[in-house]
Amino acid sequence: MRTRKIDFSKFSSIRIGPLADVKMLEKGDMPPAGHTIIGHANNILMGPNPPPLMMLSKDFDFIRIYGDRLAVGAATPTGKILSFCKKHDIGGFEYVAKLPGTVGGMLAMNAGVKSYETFDRLLSIRTEKGLFEKAEIPHGYRHAQIPGIAFEALFEIEKGFDARLAGELLALRKNQPSDPSAGSAFKNPDGDYAGRLIEAAGLKGARIGGMAFSPVHANFLINLENGTFQEALSLIDLAQNRVWKSYGIKLEPELNIIHNFH
Repeated sequence: MRTRKIDFSKFSSIRIGPLADVKMLEKGDMPPAGHTIIGHANNILMGPNPPPLMMLSKDFDFIRIYGDRLAVGAATPTGKILSFCKKHDIGGFEYVAKLPGTVGGMLAMNAGVKSYETFDRLLSIRTEKGLFEKAEIPHGYRHAQIPGIAFEALFEIEKGFDARLAGELLALRKNQPSDPSAGSAFKNPDGDYAGRLIEAAGLKGARIGGMAFSPVHANFLINLENGTFQEALSLIDLAQNRVWKSYGIKLEPELNIIHNFH
């Protein structure tokens, strides 16, 4: 199993993190014990003292059609899925036009846009522990309890790519900031929106050091200028405390914080 050095201040979408060794899982490898899996680091806030890390190699970057089933490797970028589905007139994946990252991250978060979610068309997931049907995997809004490391997912195929829908969902990105970020900072609480609550609490555009809540969309934590992990954590804590005190609502992070706090 080879090791790759990754500079997370350049690799992660929020541009924060150290230079770290990452084990690269290849076909036939068993995940090393005690390692945290990462994808393309699009929803990750990486601390200066991360746990041992691993990621899937290009061996898990593939898309194959088997009759009315679509097999997708967990290292496959979302943009590749969209292009493939458009080329082969496959519907049900138009929502990935708005999602960065890889299939593994989509599965782990049950990622989605509006009413569309990854588990909608999912049939099964293959991990190092075997094949698991969707019904065997507890999942819900922005979470899934996958038994092990996802290697491959099997989806049902629906004919008919909807270019209009893909365009509409892609247009939703226009209200998102272009600054480095890890996507949505918090999950939307039931019946409300995290961005609305952060803005109502007076924190839209709030800044600590090089980090801020975007003045474009309050639920995006952005790196304006050499922002640090601690500055990001301080803003997360500030928003959680302010929203809790003002509205009695606990904001739960949607971005994945990876750090050894001990």
